Amino acid sequence: MDETTGLRERKKAATRLALHEAALRLAADEGIDAVTVEAIADAANVSRRTFSNYFSSKEQALFYGDTMRLHRLLQLIRKQPVDEAPWTVLSRAAERLTEEVFGASEPSWLTQRRKLRGHPGLAPHQVAAYAAIERDLAAELAHRLTDDDVALRSRLLAATFLAILRVAVQHWIEHPGDPIAETVRTALVAAAPAVAPGGHRTSTGT
Repeated sequence: MDETTGLRERKKAATRLALHEAALRLAADEGIDAVTVEAIADAANVSRRTFSNYFSSKEQALFYGDTMRLHRLLQLIRKQPVDEAPWTVLSRAAERLTEEVFGASEPSWLTQRRKLRGHPGLAPHQVAAYAAIERDLAAELAHRLTDDDVALRSRLLAATFLAILRVAVQHWIEHPGDPIAETVRTALVAAAPAVAPGGHRTSTGT
């Protein structure tokens, strides 16, 4: 039973990824306004109904990659020691994610994304991809903070961190002269004095 369930989940993940890659490829080649859900489904060799089982729109399919990377970021944050300052934890996780995603070479999806930059209809969907993970990130940070107003401070910290990360990546897509890791690191260091709260937990919970 477990093996069957695992195979089914892997097939779903593969279909979702195929739809995302087809959407990104078609949008980069033809322009997002010219791309239809039907065309994406055809390119991924699935039906229009199957597309609807995974995504509600072509824009959501386009930004699925962002969603995957943000969930991986949350995993990396959860693995960090609880006795370290939250901004240190966030910065380390962001740098690790950057290394994993980009490594020594530029992925093909980034070249495609550059072709789409500036489209007025995409910005809200990119923001939505980041906002979707914000609640989970705030909950994780709340476990790492003490003192007063933990709920508020964790939400502010999560929102600020994700906004900085989004802007840094977008800036690098538009100005790719420096390595992305350097751009992300510079943005996080510049913001740290203003946003990093104290009162983080220690390993003993005190």
